[in-house]
Amino acid sequence: MMASNNSTKKTLIVAFALCIVCSVIVSTAAVALRSKQEFNQEADRKSNILQVAGLYEEGVSITEQFEQVTARAVNLETGEYTDEVDPETYTPFEAASDPAASRTLSGEQDIAGLSRQEKYSVVYLVGDPDNPEKIIMPIRGQGLWGLMRGYIALQGDGNTIEGITFYSHAETPGLGGEVDNPKWKSQWEGKKVYKPEDVGQGWPEITLVKSGASGPTEVDALSGASLTSRGVSALVQYWLSDEGFGKYLAKFYDNTTQGA
Repeated sequence: MMASNNSTKKTLIVAFALCIVCSVIVSTAAVALRSKQEFNQEADRKSNILQVAGLYEEGVSITEQFEQVTARAVNLETGEYTDEVDPETYTPFEAASDPAASRTLSGEQDIAGLSRQEKYSVVYLVGDPDNPEKIIMPIRGQGLWGLMRGYIALQGDGNTIEGITFYSHAETPGLGGEVDNPKWKSQWEGKKVYKPEDVGQGWPEITLVKSGASGPTEVDALSGASLTSRGVSALVQYWLSDEGFGKYLAKFYDNTTQGA
């Protein structure tokens, strides 16, 4: 009986020791890899921004390519730049979950299914920050199965779409998942946020239509994915309206008009 107890005790001691050793190994590995993971996440973010703006070059350092991009923080309520947050470290998506750094959206406002919206966001400007060639903005909203997150790029007039991309979503492969399809995304190039007679005012007109998109503010919907398509239309319209970046973008249209 005594031998049996000793055997059980030794087994427990060995198991406990193995748990401690494994925990130390896992913790050490996590700490050692954290900086690399953060670097990879930052590289992926910059890569998506470069790609949506049509600037990405295979084989060229992302850091080097990103030197032509300037990040600026924007107060979404006023549309003005702000120094309240650091655009290099600030994360709008995380700020949206902080009641002190965000606002609650009413049902009428919340067409993108966000519940809350951050007070400040970050835009990425290509070329001269005071007169940019392209403006890249983060966008997000609910799809069929969850939140879709991405970027949309406009030309310096604040109205012509340069590109759109979604780097995170849970849409059905082959259906809503086609938001990743380069052929579908290419349809957005050259499309307009507003109709010509309404540029700089009113609600964005850009929308997805079931088939045969022909107008300057129309893009073909995703085949067999009406709910995802509806979600994409809603989130793009939301972020390009006065609820999102609309007030900020208006100044670019104004500057373009004044300079004409």
